[in-house]
Amino acid sequence: MRPDGSEIERLTHAPTVDWFPHLSPDGELAAYSAYPPGTRGHPADLWVELKLVRGGDWSTAAPVARIFCGQGTINVNSWSSDSSRFAFVAYPMD
Repeated sequence: MRPDGSEIERLTHAPTVDWFPHLSPDGELAAYSAYPPGTRGHPADLWVELKLVRGGDWSTAAPVARIFCGQGTINVNSWSSDSSRFAFVAYPMD
């Protein structure tokens, strides 16, 4: 969306519930969390896929990892300054 709140655009069209898109510093990549279909909000304690978008093509987002996590996994932009990697938090499994 624009800074004034206009031109809202949906980026993904998968059945998943997608949250927290973070653009890399160079603008070439994005990472986001894909929750299971039907998830309400962004709760904790779920299996979630982290997806990577290349070159602005959100329709071909590739799974990077399937992790047990939820709220707090990538709440803040965690890309390295050279856009080569990003950090995330997964919950420990006992």
